[in-house]
Amino acid sequence: MFNFAALKTNMKKDVSTEQKIKDAARKVFMTKGFSGCTTREIAKSVGINVALLNYYFRSKGKLFELILEAALSDFIESMVDVFQQDLPLEDKTRMLIDKEFEFLRKHPELPLFIHAGLNQESDAELDQSKFLGRLHKTGIFEECEKAQAQGHMRKVNMINVTLLFMSNCHFPIMSKKLICGIYQIDDNEHEARLNEHKEIVKEMLINYLFPNTNKHA
Repeated sequence: MFNFAALKTNMKKDVSTEQKIKDAARKVFMTKGFSGCTTREIAKSVGINVALLNYYFRSKGKLFELILEAALSDFIESMVDVFQQDLPLEDKTRMLIDKEFEFLRKHPELPLFIHAGLNQESDAELDQSKFLGRLHKTGIFEECEKAQAQGHMRKVNMINVTLLFMSNCHFPIMSKKLICGIYQIDDNEHEARLNEHKEIVKEMLINYLFPNTNKHA
């Protein structure tokens, strides 16, 4: 008779091993990047051999692709949640900045990992278009175009709008060690300056993108 209990147990073990590999790979990739580590190092941190790791993920590039895709997905999801809100664009802008700082404080390693991961050479074949598609489905781009046509929002290319958000929300998190070193401040002081910077960014971007509206938060 077929042993379903044994099959179920083995499946659980497989899922457990696969997740352990992903968790270990995430830590290693976040710390060393794609080129800075080997599959042997990842396998060793899980307590398995390289052959078993390749059985689950075929190659280091495929594993890196999955980790990078998951990181991008988490990052995009925080924006999608904001864009789907039934709120004026100014309120969405404020909420997006709040959410970005909140998310990146919880995952400070993500911005550098994502930017570096997309720029370094690997055999990963990440389809970035599907992440852009998730943003398009929220209708945010059409909403901005309509607001610009009505004179409610400054006419700015969405690429430039994206760069404004990324540079003002990502870099403060990525530059923590640099800023703390230059100004000789501790984590608590840096956290206070981040809170202050977040409010400055909100005021600056609202004033720039929506110059003809009431600017009171």
